[in-house]
Amino acid sequence: MKVTFPHLGKTYITAKVLLDELNIDYIIPPFNNRRALEMGTRYVPESACLPLKITVGNLMEAYRMGADTVLMTGGCGPCRFGYYCEMQREILEDVGCPMDVIALEPPYGDVMELLRRIKRVAGNFNIIKILNAVRAATRISVRVDELERLCFRVRPREINKGETSNIYRAFRQEVLKHKGARDIEKLIDKAFNNISRIKTIDDKKPLKIGIVGEIYTTIDSHTNMEIEERLGHMDIEVHRSVTVSGWIVEHMIKKALNLPRDMAFAKAAEPYLGKMIGGHAQETIGNTVIYSNKGYDGIIQIYPLGCMPEIVSQSILARVSRDRELPVLTLIIDEMTGEAGYMTRVEAFIDLLYKRRGTCKAR
Repeated sequence: MKVTFPHLGKTYITAKVLLDELNIDYIIPPFNNRRALEMGTRYVPESACLPLKITVGNLMEAYRMGADTVLMTGGCGPCRFGYYCEMQREILEDVGCPMDVIALEPPYGDVMELLRRIKRVAGNFNIIKILNAVRAATRISVRVDELERLCFRVRPREINKGETSNIYRAFRQEVLKHKGARDIEKLIDKAFNNISRIKTIDDKKPLKIGIVGEIYTTIDSHTNMEIEERLGHMDIEVHRSVTVSGWIVEHMIKKALNLPRDMAFAKAAEPYLGKMIGGHAQETIGNTVIYSNKGYDGIIQIYPLGCMPEIVSQSILARVSRDRELPVLTLIIDEMTGEAGYMTRVEAFIDLLYKRRGTCKAR
């Protein structure tokens, strides 16, 4: 058995640690690229959302590298993500890339079912070893998200532009050369120390933008055209409400153990959207309200073309924007999205925010 998994931002680090700790042979597909998107687009129905197209491309590349089993997270509710596993399995078989697909779905109180699915991959390892591997992978996911948040904070304040991005990019590549939670945690510590030592303008007060929307397009830097890094280089501090570790802890582990979840976003969204309607719609609305309460200058919503939960969110955000006098930019992405038009809209939005603040754009 050679396991693989589709890319979603930095989730390959978490998946790598889990498989390393279980001594499972695996293949990491090439990082998201135009070729993978074109491969997936060729075989996935045109009306399907962008994440399905690029993840199918990932798996086709991994199959050609020798993978035969897919480890995939699952979902439920009124969002097409819950169908991804079956759609991927059928599409891959149709195009001559048959693979076994194992879905790690939210267990809704049945933690043993989640462990049984992991055991399908892990083989004869006992439950204690599996639990330790899950714990280690979860810890690493939290640390990676903390490192990313540090980058968001330092990047707009650094004196020598590009230092933060260079360190973070080197970290991502170095992870591929190491195995196990202990070694990767050392790499995280090293990256933390290097970024913390970057010379910054400490009294600088950059614009602050909250990133909300569908999980894949907000987290995956290739798909959203490196928007967080680009904004940082434009002296904008960003914060993203949806994270990999948040998905693992809140949607997987806490549901499995029937533990109370952090539902601050739901409380904040209640005046506008009182129920979960699928995807991250309620998080989009609730976190926009939370960002407004924290004094953020603007919000950027990102989602793939055809994502129904976010289409609903977009219509509600217009009211939130009016009520709170908070500018909101919505970016809708598909395989035809052009970088020039995309960034022109972002730059115009930033100019608007500087005008509202009454300052000139930083140069």
